[in-house]
Amino acid sequence: MNLAGHIVGHCRVCGAEIAPFMSFGRMPIANGFLKPEETGDEYFFELAPAFCAACGMLQLMEQPQPEKMFHEQYAFYSSTSRYMQAHFEAFAHAVINGILAGRNDPLVVELGSNDGIMLRHLQQRGLRHLGIEPSANVAEVARSQGISTVSAFFDRKLADDIAAEHGRADAILAANVMCHIPDLPNVAAAVQRLLKPDGVFVFEDPYLGDMIAKTSYDQIYDEHVFIFSAGSVRRAFAPFGLELVDVMPQVTHGGSMRYTLAPKASRQISKKVDEQLAKEAALGLDWPETYLRFKASCESSRAALLQTLERLRTERKRVVGYGATSKSTTVINYCGITPSHVEFISDTTPIKQGRLSPGAHIPVRPYGEFTKRYPDYALLFAWNHAAEIREKETGFGAAGGRWIVYVPEVAIVS
Repeated sequence: MNLAGHIVGHCRVCGAEIAPFMSFGRMPIANGFLKPEETGDEYFFELAPAFCAACGMLQLMEQPQPEKMFHEQYAFYSSTSRYMQAHFEAFAHAVINGILAGRNDPLVVELGSNDGIMLRHLQQRGLRHLGIEPSANVAEVARSQGISTVSAFFDRKLADDIAAEHGRADAILAANVMCHIPDLPNVAAAVQRLLKPDGVFVFEDPYLGDMIAKTSYDQIYDEHVFIFSAGSVRRAFAPFGLELVDVMPQVTHGGSMRYTLAPKASRQISKKVDEQLAKEAALGLDWPETYLRFKASCESSRAALLQTLERLRTERKRVVGYGATSKSTTVINYCGITPSHVEFISDTTPIKQGRLSPGAHIPVRPYGEFTKRYPDYALLFAWNHAAEIREKETGFGAAGGRWIVYVPEVAIVS
């Protein structure tokens, strides 16, 4: 067993002293699905979130080194979801028809471009683009489709190198990436250097307000070093001359927010920004007491889910997990779910099949194992894709199968 060490005692954004408001306990790498022979030297760290009262940023006290999370065996490809394909196509078209309209030979840079799911729409139109993707295997998939991609971590030096070779960017995009980056000030400085004076930086990530409202604590795992709000984003980027000019709620990942930032005074601030900040004040997102209530909600959810699984085990019901997601690692390990509760996890991603779930070592099997002999119950780990999944799994329901869900509360549904 390999245990992590360093824990920060100060805010990663503003430097104020912080302390965790709860701990999810000893946690493995969320996407670290293991071969059976690898279980002896599994890496663990303490998953403990903290709220910075000074700048409003929710963050992890400890995060594993990036190389442990993003590497040549990284097991997440955006294009495996039909819904996400449609989402990123719409995102790309909003950029093409809005931000880039009327611009001469614009350049778009995407941070954490994954397998090129968004940039392909710019490439197909012959627009200049560059993807930055640290995971080598995922970057190679994008390059094989003709999408310009650099396999590296984005920082000031890379920003300067890109500007020297390609010129400065009209738009810098990121989706479900900024929340992964522990040195946010460094990336904010790099964005400032690469962006044109009239350019925009648009990114979207899981939204703190949704996580609190739904008790969707599985948004918290190693990769998500931050969970953003409009207030914390505005404060984090202000020192780098970037101001929040627009916000747009998204349904992706169980509730996300798209933030648009621009060099200070370069464009008008939408009234939606002030409206969102007012909603956040009403939700109490800047109050430490809100996070103590969230902790209590997490503990209630954990107790209810484990009680449900224990009851089904004593009744000798077959329970199978649906979706070997990063989110599932937090739920499984925090709740103490074992292979005696969940027979296996069904997943369509070949790189995960035949492996074991991080920490609990529940087998991950191909999707065909789920349909071949339906279980009595399916524990829906991929709950943020529930609509797409329920539409697909009419056969499971027709066979009498039922879903176990835990967001926004623990329930058994048809």
